[in-house]
Amino acid sequence: MLISTLQEAARAGAEEILKYFNGQFKISNKAGVNNLVTEADHASEKAIMAVIRKNYPDHFILSEEAGELSQQSEYKWIIDPIDGTINFAHGIPINCVSIAVEYKGEIIMGAVYNPHMNEFFLAEKGKGATLNGNPISVSHKEEAIHACLVTGFPYTYINMPNGPLEVFDRFIRKGVPVRRLGSAAIDLCWVACGRFDGFYEHKLETWDSAAGFLIVEEAGGRVTDFDGNRYSPYQHRILATNGRIHDEMLDIINQRKEL
Repeated sequence: MLISTLQEAARAGAEEILKYFNGQFKISNKAGVNNLVTEADHASEKAIMAVIRKNYPDHFILSEEAGELSQQSEYKWIIDPIDGTINFAHGIPINCVSIAVEYKGEIIMGAVYNPHMNEFFLAEKGKGATLNGNPISVSHKEEAIHACLVTGFPYTYINMPNGPLEVFDRFIRKGVPVRRLGSAAIDLCWVACGRFDGFYEHKLETWDSAAGFLIVEEAGGRVTDFDGNRYSPYQHRILATNGRIHDEMLDIINQRKEL
């Protein structure tokens, strides 16, 4: 079954993360400043793909480090072997494996596993979301001014109008707590289980959000781009909330309203 393969693959990747964590490993830099890739990223990716290939050798794979491994298939696996690589490289236990399954262009399953905290988030389209097998749901906060938010900034910062720092400034100057954990997949899952009320980011890649956004939706939340359109992990900007503060957040991000 797809769902069991997804879980097996996530656990295989996480096993490699734990093997390397706080140990000695090679680190290199990709394009941009502090855009790291480690030996552990490659080991996790290899372990994940081995599980998928064992069970579904004809499926398409898109992975952060390996890129596209194209196949003529209606199924695509979208893999981030370590989301939060900088955290991982510095011994910060906020990092995870993130894997999504896409079928005919729609994300139908997602798994995010942080083995340091033993938190395994899982969602299947139309069947809800769970944390370690227990159902989860988003928060009930009604106003952005009382929300606890989370965000991230791109490594290659583009000084765009209405960019990450400007939006961040709008919230923190009004006293709204906005955290920055360093792992978009975990940020999304923590919205899904009600720890955060909302998450926004200006520049995510497909593998950063493909699993997490489904987990938020299946937990009862709402996920869109900054224009309020239904979210696709193939575009960069994301707003994920409990649904209750979503329209207000869009207005604040787009400068239609002040807190």
